[in-house]
Parts: sequence; structure tokens; C-alpha cells
Amino acid sequence: MTGIEIAAPAAAGAVLLFAGIVLGRVTARHGRGEDLDLGTPVERATFHTLHTASLAAPPLRAGLTEDTARKAARRLRSLLGTEALCLTDRERVLAWDGPGGAHHGELVMRRVREMLDTGRSQSVRSDCDDLQCPLRWVVIAPLTGEEGVLGALVAYGSRESAVLVRAATEVARWVSVQLELAELDRSRTRIVEAEIRALRAQISPHFIFNSLAAIASFVRTDPERARELLLEFADFTRYSFRRHGDFTNLADELRSIEQYLALAGARFGDRLKVTLQVAPEVLPVALPFLCLQPLVENAVKHGLEDSRDEFKVTIAAQDAGAEAMVVIEDNGVGMDPERLRQILAGEHTTSCGIGLSNVDDRLRQVYGDDYGLVIETGVGAGMKITLRFPKYRAGVHAAAPAGPGRDPGRDPGRDAGQKRWIAR
Repeated sequence: MTGIEIAAPAAAGAVLLFAGIVLGRVTARHGRGEDLDLGTPVERATFHTLHTASLAAPPLRAGLTEDTARKAARRLRSLLGTEALCLTDRERVLAWDGPGGAHHGELVMRRVREMLDTGRSQSVRSDCDDLQCPLRWVVIAPLTGEEGVLGALVAYGSRESAVLVRAATEVARWVSVQLELAELDRSRTRIVEAEIRALRAQISPHFIFNSLAAIASFVRTDPERARELLLEFADFTRYSFRRHGDFTNLADELRSIEQYLALAGARFGDRLKVTLQVAPEVLPVALPFLCLQPLVENAVKHGLEDSRDEFKVTIAAQDAGAEAMVVIEDNGVGMDPERLRQILAGEHTTSCGIGLSNVDDRLRQVYGDDYGLVIETGVGAGMKITLRFPKYRAGVHAAAPAGPGRDPGRDPGRDAGQKRWIAR
């Protein structure tokens, strides 16, 4: 288990223990919740603790900023039942909830800087000169992340309290876990962006040059086909290099593949035989951006360029209950299974391996290990790749289609990507 996976349940359990005690006193004092059938006072306190923590967590999952601190501070103060609470970074107060912020703000940062040197929680007098101020005692607990101490959670009370010290410390640990998860989300986003950049880089300059050369060869002999191929080329590059959305839908991904195959067909002619079999009901299914096109490009590149024989590739997308299943099969040169295992394990990198391992890794990250690539191959036996996509997955949404900007005189059937699709 990772440090986050270990820390999360521990911090959550501690929050329930110590904050539950505090909230139990608050609910008992004010009689809240007695008209609800929520069990014993301890059970009611636990329910309120969980509910309050669930409200505080979403802002924190976006990182430690003024906006997220402001949204979380009120919930955290309610969680602890303190007179006042503030969240800071290493330089300043980000948010203050409760009285006393005007004259305690500067003083608390001196205390926080002392805490930053040690990284340990402190429980000290507030040293407030205002006799009417209820903030007499302060607990300062560090908020940590991957790069060390990020700031502090500061809880104020009217008197010294061991319960407040323990509760504030454990709540700060819980907040730190949320901040670490936010950093993990950002890291994962950067990894996904890097993987997409790698896939875009795999679109060979030779392919672009060869496509333009093939188009140029038709300018005099078949101007209409040259025009169609130029439109295919423009749409293909626009889709492949788009800058928004980690997800797309199956219809757009298959349309991009059709454009790629049209350009490849202009170069290789009758040597390339393509069959697309698509069930219309799976076209709206969301899937990671650029997870099919690299596999088809690998098949064509290594199947056609390494052989003089006729190359056949079949792409089938079908409904499989709660999933959509896509199968990409070719009769190319295939691959040694041991070499394939090394590629998927990251032990062997080739131009072909970048696409296979990248797509396999992304599918596992998004859907889990059960959704990695299933590949059947052998030397001289071609290759069959099976992919499965859940139709419904929390957090997975296809990007809204961008305006195509295509020639208004173009055949709408081709824009819909249905001209060469065979529905099952």
C-alpha cells in the first residue's frame, strides 16, 4: 500500500474519534439532532462528523489556495467546534473563520513560521492584548504534502485543552491527506498529458510527408480526390493535435481512424484492404483520447511497410452489455509474444512499443487492470488487439465535439463517418 492509502484511513479514524467527542458535546449542549432517529449520541456525533468532513473534502482536493481554504475553513471549524480557525500557507493567512482575525492574523504567522522550522504541532497561549477576545489559546498543526510542510491549520480555543490539541492535529493530518491526493491528481494529469504528447509525437513526419506527396499526385489526374484527401488530412491533424479534453467518444475516434486509413490508402493503393464493422449503439461511448488510432497506425506501418503482400485490417466495434468491445485485427508480420510481453512491461521500447504500452497504461489507469489490452499474436501470424470500455464510468465523459469547420459542400455522409462503416 502507498503512504496515502495508509494515511487516509488512519487520519479518517482519528478525525472520527477526536472530532466526534467535540461534536458530541456540541450536539448535546444544543440538542441538535434529537428529533432525528439517528441512534445514540455517539452515533449522531459520528454522522455529523462524517457529513461535515465530506463537505470540507472537495475544496481541499483542488489544493491549498485562498479560494479552497476559504471554502474549507468554515467546515473544519465546525468539525473541531473551536472559537476560530484559520488556514495558512508558508507565507500568509489564506482564510480565517470566526472572530479575532483582524488582530490575530499577523501574530499567528509568527507562530506558524516557528512551527515550520520544527514541523511539529504547537499548543501555546495566544498572547492577545484584548481582554474581551475569546481566543486565549492556540493550536498550530502542520499541513504537509509531497514537498514537505505546505502551511498550517490553526485552531483557537478559550482555554488550554488536550482534546483540542489531539483533535486539531488529527484533522490537520486528514487535511494533509486531501492535499496529497490533490497533488497526486495533478501528477496524474501531467502524466496523461505527457502520454498524449508522446502519442502525437509518434505521428510520423514521414507519414505527413508521404500523405501530402500522395495528395499532390492526384492534383492533375483526379482533382476531386485530391480535394477529398486534403479535407481528410486537415480533419485528421485537427483531431490528433487538439488541446482540450482527455476523453473523446468512439464515433470521433473511429472517424479519425477512417481519415488515417484514407490517407494511407492513397499511398498504398490496392495493397491495403480495410473492413470496419461498427454497431451504431456504441458510437457515443466515451473512451480515452487517442487510444485506438495509434494501434491502427502501428498495424498499418509495420504490416504494410515491412511486407509486399496484401494487407488486411479489420476494425470491429460491438455492444457487449455494460461494455463496448473494439477489436483491431490484421494479417501483418505479427510479433514474438516474449517481445510483446517486454514491451507491455516497459522493458523494451520501440516505435511500435510506444503506442502499445502507452495505450495499455492509460486504459489501466482509467478503468483498472482488468481493462488492459488483450493481444493475440505470433511471428508471421498477424495481430489481434481487443479493447473493452465501460459504457458508464464515474468521472469519464466524452469531450463535446468541436466545430468541424469543414467545407459546406462536402458530403454529410462522410462527415458523419458512416460511409464505410458496416453496422452489425
